[in-house]
Amino acid sequence: MTAVPQDLTMRPITGPEELDLFTRLPYMLDRELADDLRTGRRRPDWMWVALRGDRPTARLAWWSRPGDPAPFLLDIFDVAADTAAPEATAHPVGSVVAPSGEDGVRLLRTAMEHVLPEGARPPEYIRYVPPGWRDDPVASRVVETRVAALELTGARLFVERLRLNWQPGTPIAEPGGRLAFRPVAGREELVELMTEVLEGTLDAHSRDELTRMTPREAAVQQYEEELERYQSPREWWRVATTPGGEPVGFVIPAHNSYNPIIAYIGVLPAHRGKGHIDDLLAEGTRILAAEGVPRVRASTDLGNVPMARAFRRAGYVEFERELNYTWP
Repeated sequence: MTAVPQDLTMRPITGPEELDLFTRLPYMLDRELADDLRTGRRRPDWMWVALRGDRPTARLAWWSRPGDPAPFLLDIFDVAADTAAPEATAHPVGSVVAPSGEDGVRLLRTAMEHVLPEGARPPEYIRYVPPGWRDDPVASRVVETRVAALELTGARLFVERLRLNWQPGTPIAEPGGRLAFRPVAGREELVELMTEVLEGTLDAHSRDELTRMTPREAAVQQYEEELERYQSPREWWRVATTPGGEPVGFVIPAHNSYNPIIAYIGVLPAHRGKGHIDDLLAEGTRILAAEGVPRVRASTDLGNVPMARAFRRAGYVEFERELNYTWP
């Protein structure tokens, strides 16, 4: 427990019994918290609150994959709209924090100091917002308050992403006959294909990884840290080929901890610009639809215009945006 002047107390919650306290500052992920704690995706010591008396004025929570020893990302950070400003604070040039964000700044700094390994780069922060959040006074104020607090701890916007949804009953394009589909032969084949599709990638995270590692290293990392962790059948994974058997691309339908998803989709550089992305996306959607799923989720960077257009052609509808912030 950490206390500072003006009776502000900052501490992690004690356990599931304090979820009522934690969720007094609401956010859409609240409905998942109890199950996340039960399955190990969250830990009480990764869920912090700032309190004035018994009133929460800020909160945050990290998320991780079950079994991981350290947080993978920060996905909850909220401040109360009526938090009074404590004593005047010296802010970095160019940074302005609203009074309601002061307690959030202190909570971020304190919780990171206690939870994250010394010297470690803080995990990425993500925030889900409405598609038109910039034109919505309420949504934009929520974002601006949190962003001001984040930036005072060194975070900067990394990328904005589209979150997309496909509903059962939405038409799926019939196979055009140009491509054949087969299951992925194994890890090595998929890693090789993933390595190839990184050439010319428009994905911000992949481009950033390629500044620090080779394409194959980036592909292996994504395979090991993401794809092989999905519990859904690998028989769903598909490689697209020409009628003569030459690989054209691949699609990875999967189920994460919450939803059926199009986890990864890629066209090899030599076959781009021919509309194959539409066939791959239709195949991945068809596989999931055959399982009777209630929805299919997908996401792509706002700047990845070709991929966003492909999703829209396939009947995927934007329902949210995702803001990604990183620390140096």
